[in-house]
Amino acid sequence: MIFTMNNADAISKERAIKLFDSDDLSSFEVGTTKGLQQIHLYLFENLYDFAGDIRKLNISKDGFRFANSLYLGEALQRIEEMPETSFDEIIEKYAEMNIAHPFMEGNGRSMRIWLDLILKKRLSKCIDWASVDKNDYFEAIVRSHVKSLELRELLRTALTDKIDDREVFMKGIEQSYYYEESDDYKG
Repeated sequence: MIFTMNNADAISKERAIKLFDSDDLSSFEVGTTKGLQQIHLYLFENLYDFAGDIRKLNISKDGFRFANSLYLGEALQRIEEMPETSFDEIIEKYAEMNIAHPFMEGNGRSMRIWLDLILKKRLSKCIDWASVDKNDYFEAIVRSHVKSLELRELLRTALTDKIDDREVFMKGIEQSYYYEESDDYKG
């Protein structure tokens, strides 16, 4: 079976690829909820009526319930205030943002760019997402709500200082969208 990406995914992926060359990328706030909203809006504007908007409904995936929408504002404020001076702190912040899952759709794709912007600004590093196995990543991200050590060590092995390398960014976008594909569609 051959996977065919739906139209919204194809358009948002094209936007993610264009993001590297745009001035918008350097204008986004780094490490903030607003910055994450800016990324989400850039990727999904006119594709989702909620692009860039914090969700007002509760959501879950595979039996895991993300942060309750009633308390999401408070959770996001707490996450925003988390320190980001070391790799460990940044990954902890990323794991907490994943638990918050502030959007109805498109969280992972937006948050991986958000994470790389934080790493780039604070540590002059980014993740070489092409070297992170999909299944290992999802197993680690699922367990990160209990303890982020596994996620932290998985991503630490993929750190690179090629923060301005177009190829690393493009392969990262490809991988990020691959992460979102259902395994049922692998050919």
